[in-house]
Amino acid sequence: MIADMEKLDTLDCKILAALQREADLPLEELGARVGLSRNAVWRRVKMLEAAGVIRARVALLDPEAIGLGLTVFMLIRTDRHAPDWLDKFARATRDMPQILGAYRMTGDLDYLIRARVADVKGYDRLYQALVARVELADVSASFVMEEIKETTELPLAP
Repeated sequence: MIADMEKLDTLDCKILAALQREADLPLEELGARVGLSRNAVWRRVKMLEAAGVIRARVALLDPEAIGLGLTVFMLIRTDRHAPDWLDKFARATRDMPQILGAYRMTGDLDYLIRARVADVKGYDRLYQALVARVELADVSASFVMEEIKETTELPLAP
């Protein structure tokens, strides 16, 4: 999990919680929120980055504002599980920017894909592009009617 760190302490968790909400916080403000000096909080942030706990700092965009108002979950079944097929599927999903997440699943379902598109026509284009790149046994889709909770914030406990 954490290369050079035994475990996250309370201050690390406070820093991470603050950065998950506001990644562009000035070090002075971040330090004030967690009770550390600017230099001390900077050292901890650098340590968390070096350990791979902080992978990136990003801007979260409003999907509606950029014309991607429809979230779709694609439920994939396949009758192929050979390494070359898996590699082809992984490459295809990574190369398609509309696909935000692709997950290999247990149970009846083989893969779950989470994607953002403009509308149902956008989904159809995504579907057509995916099946043109990789052979799939069955694809079904569910469209999100209402987002009740959507977050990137991970729960933290020291």
